Amino acid sequence: MVRTRLLEIPVSVEPIQAIRSMRLIVESNNWDTTRIEDTKMVHRWAIIMPITNQARVIGLRINSENMEGLTIRSWSQTPGSAGVITYVSFEIPQNIEGEKWEMILQKWIYGLPRCPWKWTFFEKSRLGYMIPEFRKSLNLFKKEGIDVKSWLPSTKK
Repeated sequence: MVRTRLLEIPVSVEPIQAIRSMRLIVESNNWDTTRIEDTKMVHRWAIIMPITNQARVIGLRINSENMEGLTIRSWSQTPGSAGVITYVSFEIPQNIEGEKWEMILQKWIYGLPRCPWKWTFFEKSRLGYMIPEFRKSLNLFKKEGIDVKSWLPSTKK
C-alpha cells in the first residue's frame, strides 16, 4: 500500500469546474480513471449551534501505473447563513510528490476559468470577510510551490 498525503484547499471555483480541469489533464495524458460520487458530512453554523448536513462530492481517481492513486474530490458547502464555498481535496501518493506533483497542480490551476485563490468582492461580502478560508487558500497554494502573484487564465497560456 502506497502512503498518501491529503491536501484540502478552499477554492473560488465550482466543483464541476475543478473536476473538469483535472479531467482535461487526464484525457491529454490518456490516463485511466474512475469516477467518484460520494457524500461528505459538513457543518454549518446557524446562530449559535452547528447543524450537520451532507454535501455531494464528485471526483476522479487515476488508475494508470505511473499516477496510480492520485485522487481529486470536490464539494460545496454553506459555512454560515449565506454563500457557498467550494473545497478541493487531493490525495497525493508519495511517488508523485515533488516536481511531478507541482507540474500537475500547475496544469490544473491553469485549466480553471479563474484564479482559485481569489474571490470577488460580492463573494467575500456574502460569505463574510473574516472567514479564514480566504487566507488559508492562498497559503496552501504558496506552500505547494505555486506563484500566487501571477495567474494566467487558460486563454493566455
